Amino acid sequence: MRFGCNDSLVPVRGVAVPGDPLTVALGRLLEAGLPVDSDAALYDSLAGSSLKFLSGYMSGSTVVVNLSGSLRPGGVCDIPRIQAQLTHTVVSATGASRAEIYINGRTLTEALSVR
Repeated sequence: MRFGCNDSLVPVRGVAVPGDPLTVALGRLLEAGLPVDSDAALYDSLAGSSLKFLSGYMSGSTVVVNLSGSLRPGGVCDIPRIQAQLTHTVVSATGASRAEIYINGRTLTEALSVR
């Protein structure tokens, strides 16, 4: 699926770790960043941001995630990249149909709209 500035998502997997899949996935995404692989030409739109995972839970088929910190997109193309990266990570980790992501109590869309 293409989005934003003709981008697509690439799954990045690591060694299996015990724990809640949502916590593990967001921990890898937000804390560790993407591995550097010049052959794959991976780009992490969240690299300049400092987000922390606070909580997450299922509400029916929706995963609700609360983050804190700041978003620092690297440009206009990073806005849809950040949305896709966060949304697809939490949906994939939980098997949810959709995601509601909040940053400092504001929806992800609101947090990105002030950029």
